[in-house]
Amino acid sequence: MALTPQNSEAFMREVDDAVRQDQLLTFWERYGRWLAMLLVLMLLAFGGWLYWQHYSRTQSEAVSETADTVLDAAMGGGTPDAKQIDVLSQASQPGYRATAALVKAGIAARKGDAKAAAAAYGAMAADTKLDQPYRDLALIRQTALEYDSLKPQQVVDRLKPLAVEGAPWFGSAGELVALAYMKMGKKDLAGPMFAAMAKDQNVPQTIRSRARQMAGVMGIDAVEIATEEPTEG
Repeated sequence: MALTPQNSEAFMREVDDAVRQDQLLTFWERYGRWLAMLLVLMLLAFGGWLYWQHYSRTQSEAVSETADTVLDAAMGGGTPDAKQIDVLSQASQPGYRATAALVKAGIAARKGDAKAAAAAYGAMAADTKLDQPYRDLALIRQTALEYDSLKPQQVVDRLKPLAVEGAPWFGSAGELVALAYMKMGKKDLAGPMFAAMAKDQNVPQTIRSRARQMAGVMGIDAVEIATEEPTEG
């Protein structure tokens, strides 16, 4: 008996469904085990990622607490625990490693071992893995410790790039450079630098005060320079 159009359409749908089911079964039999293994691996990888995130956050918090403890002890004039300093020295974050190096050098300087402290600061200044501000600070402290043994021109060569008005370390570097200029008899360079430090609001007040006095000794009124307004031509 011939099938009506409706029965024929229904029959074809059933055939298509059967074919699809057969194809799905064949696909699953062939690749099902591999898909299951892939799913397990993905779940394991995701779980590992979650664990690593938790571990990293926990470690970061622990190192941060250690850094706070070390800095509190150092700034309070005490001697931080050596083991805690070592923890910071081995941290993955460059900032913590720089903190440890600065503390170690500072401890050596307080103990009167200027040579060891200068060497530690020098190593920091040469460490390209550290951020530039840390390296610049280390270079300034190294130069301050070695100042009496350096020729004035060596001081200028080291710190002149940092002794720029508006630069982060202008006060510390500028003071050493200006004093070196005075040793070289170049008051025409030392005076304006002292005056510039005296009027720079970003320079620490203690350095500004000394700079104003030095500028005054050389006949430069740093106060007037600080308030002087440009005239129109």
